[in-house]
Amino acid sequence: MLALKLFLVPAFLALISLAGRRWGPEVAGWLAGFPVLTGPIMFLLALERGPEFAAAATTVSLSAVLGIVVFVVTYARVCARHSPWMSLLSGLVIWCCAALLLTWLPLTPVISLAIALLALAAAPRLFPRVTDPVISSVTLPKWELPLRMLAGAALTLAVTALAAAIGPAWSGMFAVFPIFAIVLSVFSQRASGPAFVTTLLRAMIWGLYAFTSFCMTLALLLPRQGLGLSFAGATAVAVIVQWALKSRLGRR
Repeated sequence: MLALKLFLVPAFLALISLAGRRWGPEVAGWLAGFPVLTGPIMFLLALERGPEFAAAATTVSLSAVLGIVVFVVTYARVCARHSPWMSLLSGLVIWCCAALLLTWLPLTPVISLAIALLALAAAPRLFPRVTDPVISSVTLPKWELPLRMLAGAALTLAVTALAAAIGPAWSGMFAVFPIFAIVLSVFSQRASGPAFVTTLLRAMIWGLYAFTSFCMTLALLLPRQGLGLSFAGATAVAVIVQWALKSRLGRR
């Protein structure tokens, strides 16, 4: 699993970064919303601590969509006038406030789903309007892509190590720590400017519907089905939701 952590997240960060350069921030944002990090963490928790523990953690992860939403909205609004580090600090402060609130609430899968869907429905109205041109073809320095991958691996190891030492509520919360949003936002703002970052983060909101469906399906299946069937079913539902929503938005 250590090898998976060290390979999967950096590889996906590289894929998203290259997709953003090739096809623009909208495609990168859609990809960043998929549960590439949370899925392996939940599988590890289910193996080590049992399906009930993982189901409880997944229920919190589902509600933690609110935390991702407030982080990306805060970052998008602050980055228009401030540096990446000020934007990151502001986003993390708001994320911590949301995390404290969510771990205090008596969550069930239905309550968590309602929180996630309300956050996703409200998010598009909270983003700032993009008026500057979006630059997506900037040539990155040779060192920047490996540095993005290294930052993603370091954050993943730190978050998963912390999650293993605490209960299901905070395990579920830290499993949805916005690693992709942090790395992509900070580096993209430096390379391509606030307009690119805001467009990417706005697209990430639509990708989070697949994440939401993954967590909801997993929270319902884990206490009743085996690990293989639960994770296969949750992944299939996430792919279907992602494809259906992307197709519908494309037609519109």
